[in-house]
Amino acid sequence: MAPPAQPITVTRRDQMFPILGDADIERMRRFGEASSYEAGEHIVTAGTVAPGLIVILSGAVDITQDVGPGRRETIVTHGPGNFIGELAQLSSRPSLVNAEAKEPVEAFVIASQRLRDLMVQEAYLGERIMRALILRRVGLLESGSSGPIVIGPAGNGDTLRLQGFLRRSGQPHRALDSDTDPCAKTLIGHFHVDPHHLPIVLCPNGKLMHNPGDTELARCIGLLRPIDPDKVYDVAIVGAGPAGLAAAVYAASEGLSTIVLDCRAFGGQAGASARIENYLGFPTGITGMALMARAYNQAQKFGVEIVIPDEAKLLGAAGDAPGYKLDVGDGESVKARTVVIASGARYRRLDIANLAEFEGTSVHYWASPIEARLCAGQEVALVGAGNSAGQAAVYLASQVRKVTLLARRDSLDSTMSRYLVERIKAQPNIEVVTETAIEALEGEAGNLTALRWRNQRTGVETTRPIQHLFLFIGADPNTDWLAHCNVALDAKGFVRTGAEIAADQMETSRSGVFAIGDVRSGSVKRVAAAVGEGAQVVAALHAYLARGDAAANQTAGRP
Repeated sequence: MAPPAQPITVTRRDQMFPILGDADIERMRRFGEASSYEAGEHIVTAGTVAPGLIVILSGAVDITQDVGPGRRETIVTHGPGNFIGELAQLSSRPSLVNAEAKEPVEAFVIASQRLRDLMVQEAYLGERIMRALILRRVGLLESGSSGPIVIGPAGNGDTLRLQGFLRRSGQPHRALDSDTDPCAKTLIGHFHVDPHHLPIVLCPNGKLMHNPGDTELARCIGLLRPIDPDKVYDVAIVGAGPAGLAAAVYAASEGLSTIVLDCRAFGGQAGASARIENYLGFPTGITGMALMARAYNQAQKFGVEIVIPDEAKLLGAAGDAPGYKLDVGDGESVKARTVVIASGARYRRLDIANLAEFEGTSVHYWASPIEARLCAGQEVALVGAGNSAGQAAVYLASQVRKVTLLARRDSLDSTMSRYLVERIKAQPNIEVVTETAIEALEGEAGNLTALRWRNQRTGVETTRPIQHLFLFIGADPNTDWLAHCNVALDAKGFVRTGAEIAADQMETSRSGVFAIGDVRSGSVKRVAAAVGEGAQVVAALHAYLARGDAAANQTAGRP
C-alpha cells in the first residue's frame, strides 16, 4: 500500500515560507510603509482585511488558524526575512488566518495595490512571492480548518450547494456533519439552532448565517464587495470561464481597467473537468479547477476586479456618458466603455418531470471530491458521450464501485477523444451502455433510489438501484439575460458576431460589445479555443477604444 501523502507544508515548506535576503528586502522597501508592533499585539485577525503583505525585519510572529470554538492551531512562526500574507492580500480580501506578535516586531507593509506593482516591476521577486501566496492557500485548503464552517446533514442539498460554492471559489472551509460530528453538535447547541434551520454557516468574522444563498455567503466572507457606481472601466467582462479570464488577463496586463462578473464561480464548465490532458503545455494533465484557479490568480495579479457571484441582468446605454451600463444583482450597476460577453453555456438538463426533486442531492452536474465522497463504494450512473463525460467517468471510477455510462449513440468514438475512449475501455469498473436513454427517476424526499432506462433500438427497459446520477449531456448558450439588450442571436440562442453584422470578427450587433468563447455563434467549443479568443478580443478592444479616443479628441479640438 502506498504511504500516505505528506501535506504541502512539509513537501514544499521552503517555497511556502521563503526567507528573503537583505538585497531582496531592500528592493521591496520602496513598495512598503514602515510599521512596528508590540509583543502580544494582534497584527491580523481572521475575517478582517489585513493591511497588506507584511515583511518582518526583526522580531517573531505566530501565524495561527481557528480550528474550533476558542481553539487555535499554529501554522508557522515567522522571523526576520519572512513575510505575512496569502492570496487574500493580493486583492484586499479578509484574512483567513491570525497573526500575533510574539515579541516586538519591526516590519514594513506593502498594500495590495503596491504588492501588484511589485510583482510586475520586480519579476524575480514577484515570482517567488506569488508562488508562496498560492502554496499557502493550497495549504489552507488541505488543512480544512480555516475559513467558514458549514454545518448540516452530509447529504442535504443545501449543505452540498454551500460546500460546492466554496470549493469552486477556491475558499478554504470546514464541513461538519450535524448528525455525527461532536463539534457540530456543540456549535448547534451553543447557538440554539433548530435542526429544521440547518444548514448553518459560521463565518470567520463570527457572523452566523441560516442556510444563506451563495451571494449572501460571498458577501459575509468578503469574496463579494460593493461595486463603485462612479467608476468607468475600460472593459466589463461577463463570465469568468476560460474565455473571460483569458480576456481579463490580457486586457489588464496591457493597461486596460477591467472588471469581471460571473453569477456562479470562476472556471465555467472547464472548472468541472476532472482532468484535462490535451491542453497544450500540460503533458501530465491538469484538473480543470487547477487550470482555472491559476488563471483567476493571474487576473488578480494584474489588478482585475473580480465580482463573483454577481449576475448580469441587463445591458444598456450608460446614459449621458459614452459606453455601457450593466445592471447586476442587488440593484448595483457597472459602467464600462466596452463589454465582452463570455457568459458561456449552462448545463443541459434531462427532460424528466421529477428531475428537479433530486438535483443537488442525487443528480449532479459536477464530479468533484465532494460528490465522490457521497458515492464512495456505490454504483453510479453517468449520462453523456463527450470529453467532459469521459473525464468524469474515469475520475469517478477511481472513487466508486462501478460507473454505468449511458450514451444515446451507438458508440463513443464520434464524440469523445480517442485517449479517453481507450482509457474507459481499460477501466474494469466502467460499463458503457449505448443507444440508451433515461426513462424515469425513482425515489422520495429528494433521494434517488433507482433509475430506469430504455434501449432505443430494442425497447428493453432496465431498472437499477442507483442513488447518484451524473449528467454531462452538453450545454445551451447562457444568453437569456440578453433577451432585451438588442444583441443579435442565432436560431439556437448563440451570440452572432462578425462580418455580416459588425466590423470586427468578434463584435456583436452593438458597437463596442464583443462575444467570445462558447457563447459566440460558430466558436469551437474547446478550452484552448476559448483562451485564444480571450486573447484575440483584446486587440479589438484596443482598436475600438482608440477610435473613440480619437473621435473625442477631434470633437474637443485637440490634436
